[in-house]
Amino acid sequence: MTEIYALLDYTDDKSYVQPLIESALHKHLPSLHLLHNNPTTPPLPPTTPLLTWTSYESLDFQTLLSNPTTNLFNAYIIRKALIRKHYLLHTIESYVKKNPGSVLKDATPVGVEFEVDYVEFLDEALVEAYELVESLERNEGEGEKGREWWILKPGMSDRGVGIRLFSTMGELQGIFEGWEEESEEEEEEEEEENDDDDDEDEDEDKATRSDGEGEEDIKTSTDDKEKKSTGIITSSLRHFVAQIYIPPFLLTPKPNTNNPSNIGPRKFHIRTYVLAYSALKIYVYKNMLALFAAKEYTPPSSSTLNNNGDDTSEPPDLSAHLTNTCLQSGVHDGSVIPFWNLPEFFIIDQTKVEEWYSQTGEEEKELVAGLFEGVVGVVKTFFGEKEEEDGRMVKVLDVDVGGF
Repeated sequence: MTEIYALLDYTDDKSYVQPLIESALHKHLPSLHLLHNNPTTPPLPPTTPLLTWTSYESLDFQTLLSNPTTNLFNAYIIRKALIRKHYLLHTIESYVKKNPGSVLKDATPVGVEFEVDYVEFLDEALVEAYELVESLERNEGEGEKGREWWILKPGMSDRGVGIRLFSTMGELQGIFEGWEEESEEEEEEEEEENDDDDDEDEDEDKATRSDGEGEEDIKTSTDDKEKKSTGIITSSLRHFVAQIYIPPFLLTPKPNTNNPSNIGPRKFHIRTYVLAYSALKIYVYKNMLALFAAKEYTPPSSSTLNNNGDDTSEPPDLSAHLTNTCLQSGVHDGSVIPFWNLPEFFIIDQTKVEEWYSQTGEEEKELVAGLFEGVVGVVKTFFGEKEEEDGRMVKVLDVDVGGF
């Protein structure tokens, strides 16, 4: 029997996620030999089957390309067309122009992408963003209830960082002005911290780091700082996407759950897990999740979002609008619910949930398949072997995009 090895070093939420990955691997591959990312570990022979599961930056793609039949990595070499918001929007737009009958045409909201380094160049950056500019101009003559709201997303950020809502050009400009002020303050704080560090005793610093605790303290401090701020440095994340804010479908929690009885209807989205592998097979996992916002939904307004440029000292409260659980502090009870368990926690019939799935199941498969078809030109170098679907995974796309 061929021995299989796995090099596992999951750096994101390592203490929580890595044990789950290890458990799953040992469950399905009991004879698997688990390796640790240790520089002293001698390299395996090229003919040895090896699964590498680590951060993208740590993957040795040259080794993969040299041994494609024995090495398997947890990420594709080219993936920006799917994971970066501005690339994804551009990919969808390009594909729909060539394929106007694609399901992607009606499955994605109207959006524009633009590039801006500093707020003084914002007008210039929006020259070709016709839909956005025209909408903001119309909103100037409307009351807040009649406005068309937009959501701003930095193209290169994740975990909900930098997301804002706006409805006028003044509000959009105020967002960027607020970020520039935050950037200047952070630069001043960093300069002060560097001065303080220079004054510390070097030997004490080395002693602290030698037992690993100093490094952990630094990471914790950085994490705390990131949690407190949802701002960005505009000049570092210059790519942005603005999309029309879609009025959400709401569900009301049952009063007998762990949710406080005073919480009203809440916004949610469905998280679908997609498996993409080889060249090119796509599967959609049937067990989806419903992720809810932390607070009762209230329609967006300039006063509640605090992004009109009058006061940028505090980030806007988007807890009624964003369903990113990483932004929710404190207890998360009721924020993440298995899709099929929604009737247990929210006022909705089981038949309605089944109706939703029967209506959207085929559309979801078409959407995911269409999305990957849209980037198939980018992933032509993928390769792999066939795999049949099982009861939990539904094959939605099987495309031969060639190898080497």
